[in-house]
Amino acid sequence: MPMQDDNKRFVERDRNWHPPAYAPGYKTTVARSPQQALVSMQQPSASELSGPDFRQLRMGPHDNDLLLNFREDPSLSGAAGLPVGERIIMFGRVIDQFGKPVPHTLVEMWQANAGGRYRHKKDGYLAPLDPGFGGVGRTLTDEQGWYRFRTIKPGPYPWPNDPNSWRPSHIHVSVMGPSISTRLITQMYFEGDPLIPICPIVNTIKDPAAVETMIGRLDMARSKPMDCLAYRFDLVVRGELQTFFENQ
Repeated sequence: MPMQDDNKRFVERDRNWHPPAYAPGYKTTVARSPQQALVSMQQPSASELSGPDFRQLRMGPHDNDLLLNFREDPSLSGAAGLPVGERIIMFGRVIDQFGKPVPHTLVEMWQANAGGRYRHKKDGYLAPLDPGFGGVGRTLTDEQGWYRFRTIKPGPYPWPNDPNSWRPSHIHVSVMGPSISTRLITQMYFEGDPLIPICPIVNTIKDPAAVETMIGRLDMARSKPMDCLAYRFDLVVRGELQTFFENQ
């Protein structure tokens, strides 16, 4: 995403901050890492520079409320109750490196349910699906760059990286820039999760400061008494203080 203030200095991306494409400890990179030179984006085409204007996007009343949005699916016929699990609020701001808000940008998220299972046909984890939880949401940032979701804290889940690998609880987050080539994707982990430092995916990131940018912080001031805890996750889209995005 471009910086909001052209009078400030350009901050070159530190390629050493990002993990290598080939990281044998994260076994799927062995087959997925590129074997040929990357395509240059120094002269992008019009299709790569243009994109949708989200200011006129019509959102559903509960697009950002995962406690309610799947229950309203007509295919459920009103049979599902509220989702099972720890209710949480996930909120924050989308800003640039100088603290200027990025308004009217689309923030999307997807996650596993409280048992650690995704609503996806290829997820074969033995945890049950929750009939009242779809696991996806979207919202637009306001004039000050704020976004907010209400959801269920996702559970950790095993994955076949080695005999006993587990993914920490996390929520996938996408921020859409001014074109298709500036869509950024990251994951929010939860403060204090003991699985974070032993996750093979997290361990491909060698800079502890980069890992810290992906951790949502407990915010008791925004929590709702007798209802749900709140976690703040700001998204910095450019510069020295940027959030670590997995597709950069």
